[in-house]
Amino acid sequence: MRRWTGLFAVLAMTACVAAGETVSSSTASTYAPTTPATTTSTSPIVTTTPPPTTTTTVSPFARPDWLGTRLLPLRPDGHGEAQPTPPELVDRQLETIDVLAPPESEGWEATISEIPIDVLARSSWVEGCPVEIDELRYVTMSHHGFDGEIHTGEMIVNAAEAEGVVEVFHKLFDAGFPIEQMQVTRLEEIDDHPTGDFNQTGSFACRPAVGSSNWSLHAYGLAVDVNPFHNPYVRDDLVIPELASAYVDRENVRPGMIFDDDVVVQAFAEIGWSWGGDWTSLKDWMHFSRTGR
Repeated sequence: MRRWTGLFAVLAMTACVAAGETVSSSTASTYAPTTPATTTSTSPIVTTTPPPTTTTTVSPFARPDWLGTRLLPLRPDGHGEAQPTPPELVDRQLETIDVLAPPESEGWEATISEIPIDVLARSSWVEGCPVEIDELRYVTMSHHGFDGEIHTGEMIVNAAEAEGVVEVFHKLFDAGFPIEQMQVTRLEEIDDHPTGDFNQTGSFACRPAVGSSNWSLHAYGLAVDVNPFHNPYVRDDLVIPELASAYVDRENVRPGMIFDDDVVVQAFAEIGWSWGGDWTSLKDWMHFSRTGR
């Protein structure tokens, strides 16, 4: 009913205007449209831009900062005391630190040459070693890393065995077997205080055999160690590397380990080399040699 009353009032006012009559202000205000009040704000408008977000990606293959720095307590025989394996190394799959430029192709590449002067200078060879320089060869070889990349490794090996060793690592490359580091052993590494975390695949090292005063076959370039951390030396309570205790358990299979009749053992067997994993008095799972010791 109110809507119709309002309509009649508007019509009446319209009629009055048309007749020249004056409409009172009170009447006009009754029908004038209401304009809402407006307010003007004097406060400044502040716009804030959130800082850009940054994402730091940590490689799953990153090497722990402490690697090679934690000195171990020594046993009476001069070796380090075996320690529990740090969690970061229980399934060790670390990136390779490149000493040489990566191969130009993704295929197999290898070289055999006399030892360059600069390489000899950073090797463990000194006067008094049981082998002469011209009896050794410098070898470079492609290898797969745990990081999924292809790297160029280096090794000094006996000249008489150089071609056979290259043949072995060619087969390991074709099989995709991962190797963390393949480097020439430096003189200072022979007598370094043990940190128990090394993992260097190599051959020539001018040193005596473990637990002996006689020269090791490594001192002749007639032995090769492969992924020592994954394949430690174990005799009674002695473990080398000393932090590799988790790898004494050979039932827990992880990449980089060596087992009876696998591609590594078979490849060395084909050139007449035997494996320290077959020894009974101790286990040297990393070790392959020409004469079986």
